[in-house]
Amino acid sequence: MQLIRSGCVYGTRTRAQEQSVINHEMDMLIRAQNGDEEAFTSLVLQYQNPVYNLCYRMLGNAQEAEDAAQETFWRAYQAIRRYDRNRSFATWLLSIAAHYCIDQQRKKRITTMDIEDWMEEVIADHSPEPEKQIRESEERQAIQSLLSSLNPQDRAAVILRYWYECSEEEISQALQLSVSAVKSRLHRARLRLAQQYQSQHYAMPERIHDESPAF
Repeated sequence: MQLIRSGCVYGTRTRAQEQSVINHEMDMLIRAQNGDEEAFTSLVLQYQNPVYNLCYRMLGNAQEAEDAAQETFWRAYQAIRRYDRNRSFATWLLSIAAHYCIDQQRKKRITTMDIEDWMEEVIADHSPEPEKQIRESEERQAIQSLLSSLNPQDRAAVILRYWYECSEEEISQALQLSVSAVKSRLHRARLRLAQQYQSQHYAMPERIHDESPAF
């Protein structure tokens, strides 16, 4: 059985599962664009967790994240008839969430770290042992604190890359940036995270090395 990566949000599925998801989602999208509210509700249920999680990572506050997620789906509902079905719906929806959170953040107003492996370990670790749960909670708090040190667009790029496994091309679509600008922002974010980590002494595995911008 061959496994494939399906892009933002979904993760790894078999080809048959992937095609089934795509077909069902497209059916819901067509119906939603024709005014079927139940179809749109189905899309909300499918994406409510990814959208909320992105908003929480961006804003760092549960209530604000919930409000932002609701606003995201309201804006998506208003714009659904204009949605281009040739574009990834996940990318389109997450871009609405990211831009809203960036706007909210704007209203509030060395060495580089290879964070990718560490983030993937923390995100994927669902161990039930109490000690590991405590450590995981501390690590997640550390990540949230580190993310808060980034400017909103850099934070959005990091979240889309490491939490949603979006490609640089998908991030460029979501944030309306060039691919080279996305690469630059990710590199700058890694520098910033490394500096913050070193200053705050988080218990993070040492994976620090010299790295030049990938553009």
